[in-house]
Amino acid sequence: MPGVPYPDGTRYRDAYFSSYPGIWRHGDWITVTGHGSVIVHGRSDSTLNRNGVRLGSADIHDVVERLPEITEALVIGAEEPDGGYWMPLFVVPAAGVELDDALREKIRAAVRTGASPRHVPDEILEVPGIPHTRTGKKLEVPVKRLLQGAPVEQVVNPATVDDPDLIDYFAGLGAERRKDRATE
Repeated sequence: MPGVPYPDGTRYRDAYFSSYPGIWRHGDWITVTGHGSVIVHGRSDSTLNRNGVRLGSADIHDVVERLPEITEALVIGAEEPDGGYWMPLFVVPAAGVELDDALREKIRAAVRTGASPRHVPDEILEVPGIPHTRTGKKLEVPVKRLLQGAPVEQVVNPATVDDPDLIDYFAGLGAERRKDRATE
């Protein structure tokens, strides 16, 4: 097929069959009921799980994006090689707004009361934008994987992103963080 980035199906197989060879893994949390039906709860790979308390990222986005000082937000939960869990919140401040300590504390308080005290982010970082698919969905899982060190070509096709420069930005942010952690 012309224009298809991986016509041989490698990307599909990597996405759905690499975790458990020969078994399709779709990435959603489900419950199989006693009646044999399935309830789909949402993405397992973008669910935040801090100390055993699970919360959807949209719950935090909703709280933070209600603040007039914030245009858009993205939170991810990243498992780290040492067994830790890093949960940064990336924000795009409104025009003319500076992300200072006072605004960071206002955001933390909003998350604490509007979501859960356990879901207060580890860091609040200003970013130039939040990457989306061309249909407007925030790219939570690709950003998480980039921050964990996955190569761009294994994570997302930049041609499918509304602002491909943001993919490079988050890949660079991940590389910088890994370098900083290696020198600690």
